[in-house]
Amino acid sequence: MKKWTKGIVASLFATVMMLSTVIPAFAAEPQTPDISPWAVGELNEGEKYGIFPIEWYYDNFRSNEISEERLNEILIQTSEKIAGIAPENYNDFELVSATGTTREDVLNGLFEIVAPLELQEGESAVEYFQDREIIAGTGKGLALEKPATTEQAVIFATRLVKDTYDQLDAGAKGVAWKVENEGNVVYLLGSIHVGTPDLYPFNSKLVDAFNEADSLYVEANLLDTEGLQYFNEVSMFQDGTTIKDVVSEETYAKLVDVLEKYDQPIETYESFKPWSLASLVSNFSMSETFGMPIEQMANSGVDMYFSTNALLTQKPIHELEGIKAQADMFNGLSAEGQEEYLVDTLDSALNTDSLNGEADMISDWFSYWIEGNVDSFAESFNSAATEEPDEFGEMLLGQRDVDMSEKIMGLLESEKTATSFIVVGAGHFITDESILYHLEQNGYEVVPFYE
Repeated sequence: MKKWTKGIVASLFATVMMLSTVIPAFAAEPQTPDISPWAVGELNEGEKYGIFPIEWYYDNFRSNEISEERLNEILIQTSEKIAGIAPENYNDFELVSATGTTREDVLNGLFEIVAPLELQEGESAVEYFQDREIIAGTGKGLALEKPATTEQAVIFATRLVKDTYDQLDAGAKGVAWKVENEGNVVYLLGSIHVGTPDLYPFNSKLVDAFNEADSLYVEANLLDTEGLQYFNEVSMFQDGTTIKDVVSEETYAKLVDVLEKYDQPIETYESFKPWSLASLVSNFSMSETFGMPIEQMANSGVDMYFSTNALLTQKPIHELEGIKAQADMFNGLSAEGQEEYLVDTLDSALNTDSLNGEADMISDWFSYWIEGNVDSFAESFNSAATEEPDEFGEMLLGQRDVDMSEKIMGLLESEKTATSFIVVGAGHFITDESILYHLEQNGYEVVPFYE
């Protein structure tokens, strides 16, 4: 098994790696978001677009009239999101600041954003939004003259972004395939476990396939609180051992330097094991590189998006591996393998050129994923490996792909016909002996999703 750079590790496992960082936060007093139950699904979608900060949930989100400042922020972010579809249409575009905050003011502001795309013919803002079913109103009418809440403005903007991308067949395509056998259908989507707003929205064909599926299958269900607790427990020593006891003086000194770089006190992490510290350092580096909290990037990961939507729509979620299994996988590394993983990650964090190179590589993966460019994604991904085998590479791929492909074949051979939507790390589909390789070796025809 080839040796993989830590940039690969960051993309494959960043969501799992960040769990030990996020879980302690759950112990804090939870805040109650001021949102309407009916809006949860659409707000989850809008979060991914980056058109509003989620901190607004806790500050009169649905109860008070939106301020002009907030409305203008929504309009700015929405205009950037929509202009990204066809930038040539927006060369001379100037966004007009909102001067009112009624529901009609919100619609008029949003309508000005989509107008350069010329999707409508002579319609007013209200007519366009009604025709596109972006606004429906109530039995008492559209209430256009009433003040808009922040929640209403965000919902209108979210619907407009999604509808506009759908009309133009835009949206991220992902790296995806389809396999059929005797009435059973399996959609295979390669995930990037962390994301940015650039990944969203997804292409409507991809979302339709998910909606069509009877069940969602993921590597690990990140909504499994019991699994998260287990992951957190095994990521730390429970017997009084500290990191200083198990790594060399040189490694410990590097760890202190890196934590200082990220303004993190070593005392907070003394009980963490080498592999979990490596994960934390990768998270700190990625967060700094992309200018986003790692929690937000993980929440924007492809598998988290579909898991959340499955939960909201009550679609069954099944695990191909499980959080506990992945925790045991990392924890099962030898002492030497764990320290090597930590040292490689620390060296990378201390090397600006290395960090910049990994950031460029991951940014390329985002671009290829959005385009649905499987060949370029695979070429870039595999070029990040050396021919030198190591314990970490053996853990990441290899037998895991064999095991997951066997479970997928079980779905394809099931007598109870069903459609399954499977989301696992993209690396499991694009290496030499990937899941796709094992399926084809067993006689299944794997076709590109967009054929």
